Amino acid sequence: MEPKQIREGYLVKKGSVFNTWKAMWVVLLEDGIEFYKKKSDNSPKGMIPLKGSTLTSSCQDFAKRMFVFKITTTKQQDHFFQASFLEERDAWVKDIKRAIKCIEGGQKFARKSTRRSIRLPETIDLGALYLSMRDTERGIKELNLEKDKKVFNHCFTGSCVIDWLVSNKSIRNRQEGLMIASSLLNEGYLQPAGDLSKNAADGIAENPFLDNPDAFYYFPDSGFFCEENSSDDDVILKEEFRGVIIKQGCLLKQGHRRKNWKVRKFVLREDPAYLHYYDPAGGEDPLGAVHLRGCVVTSVESNPDGRKSDEENLFEIITADEVHYFLQAATPKERTEWIKAIQVASRTG
Repeated sequence: MEPKQIREGYLVKKGSVFNTWKAMWVVLLEDGIEFYKKKSDNSPKGMIPLKGSTLTSSCQDFAKRMFVFKITTTKQQDHFFQASFLEERDAWVKDIKRAIKCIEGGQKFARKSTRRSIRLPETIDLGALYLSMRDTERGIKELNLEKDKKVFNHCFTGSCVIDWLVSNKSIRNRQEGLMIASSLLNEGYLQPAGDLSKNAADGIAENPFLDNPDAFYYFPDSGFFCEENSSDDDVILKEEFRGVIIKQGCLLKQGHRRKNWKVRKFVLREDPAYLHYYDPAGGEDPLGAVHLRGCVVTSVESNPDGRKSDEENLFEIITADEVHYFLQAATPKERTEWIKAIQVASRTG
């Protein structure tokens, strides 16, 4: 009997020989992980057995890469994967850990029920706590804070985090709050902004997290950016990054010149409505941006040349300037979700 397929999608994988990072189509099975150069490939480029393997998340081996997790096999081979955003990483990690545990216990893979227990858990669930902190009504308020002639957008202070934990009755005292906030920082749920908080996170201070009104932090993928005193042109340029991120993930994009398809990480923002795309293997600066105000987005069944396409789940964005972008999702559901999200964002201007 073929092993059950649990999860699949694009992840960035570090090469074992040349140490380069490349986007791969990754499939999690009950007994291992297969990775392919392209989703349409019939044979995997490699396979990682899960029996006896261990998983590390979050992985701190690469300071400039976020959302990385590591799988170490029984032969002490390390395999590094990078997700596009925090929730995606946590979903992969949860299923891989569950698969490893099922192998050890000789059980079939089955996801645990997500229903809340009547009794409170003995340990704090950092993932659930993070979601509460991100709640738009009752969570931590993101602000634009100024320090040393710099403006930190979409961030908050270390003191605000501890204050919120106290008011939310998540902790008994501020010292306990420091321990929880440090765990959130170590797991990637919080990110340091500015020299003071970055130095503490790097181990220069006694505690990696600072209960300090001058220490700034932000949520990953929140739209955070820092700007120094700059010209009006710079401010206009950064306006497109001020919107709130409402969706992100990897899609295939067709190039405008060579017409070849490449995996790109897309970040969708609203108010103002922009769709930025990046090289998923690295680089903080976007490769391009699509201004979505007044755009038209629809599913398509043919290639740009008008011929019937063998590729599935295609959709097209036509901007107000009549520039055409052809994208491909992994599944029909994912295509529908992207189309709806872009339509909603385009109405915000």
